[in-house]
This record gives sequence, C-alpha cells and structure tokens, in this order.
Amino acid sequence: MAAVDVTDESGRIECAPLERAATRLLDLLGKSDAELSVVVVGDHRMRELNHRWRGKDRPTDVLSFAQDGEGEKEGAPYEAARSLGDVVISADAAMRQARDGGWTLAEELNRLLLHGVLHLLGFDHERGGEEARRMHAEESRLSARLIDEGIPCAREELG
Repeated sequence: MAAVDVTDESGRIECAPLERAATRLLDLLGKSDAELSVVVVGDHRMRELNHRWRGKDRPTDVLSFAQDGEGEKEGAPYEAARSLGDVVISADAAMRQARDGGWTLAEELNRLLLHGVLHLLGFDHERGGEEARRMHAEESRLSARLIDEGIPCAREELG
C-alpha cells in the first residue's frame, strides 16, 4: 500500500480525505508501493516556493518536486527511495478555483493533487502541443476513475 503523508500548514483543510484520494490515485497509477508527501500551504508560502524554485514571484495553485531516486549501491544502479516526491497545494488558490469553477473544495484539492502527481511522473503541459494533450487526457481518465469510486474530483475542460 502506498505511503502518503498529508500535512496542512494552512490550517484550512481536512487531511484524511486528501490522503485517501492520494492513496487511491497511486493505486490507479500502478504506484501502490510508492511514497508521496502532500503539503497544503497558503498563498504567501506558495509564492515563496514558486519564487525560489521557479523564479516566478507570484503564488500558484500546485507545485511538484520530484524525488531523484537514482543512485549507486555496490556499483549497480538502484532506486535510492521509492518516494515519488512532494506535491504542494495552495489552499487559497484551491478555494478560489473551486468557487470560480462551481465545484467543492474537496473536488478542487483532488484535481490539484492529481495534476501535481502527474507532474511527478514526468507529464508536463507547459511544453504545449501533444504533451499538453497527453497530460489532459490522463487527468480526464484518472479523474473519471476517482469519481466512479466515490472520490470527488473536479474535471477541468481543455480550453
């Protein structure tokens, strides 16, 4: 079973539902033995992280920090850790986007979680074109699966 650690630094969300969604998402992705850290912060902290790691002096809704699991042990490559990495979600952005999208906060948090995890797995919509379409298709597929299993997840239309 996946090891998921959810921390709410914003003081505004319930961790257990997000942890359940993350665990099921990793199962659906065939990563049931993976470790994932999810941290929910406010816009102020998200702005600091976005500036430090991406050079963008503004908050964003989700950031992903992939774990570099490659290393050497006794001269052979190995996975140093089964950790996928960290997903950081802005509670403030999630609240705004849920309101603007017409869905619940839980749906938006799970959408952002899904988006962040796909980034950890190498998907990158910012490359545009086919890569953006591929990521969107995977988001749609996985959000539908989560919804079918009773886990709320917003579905963003490709625009």
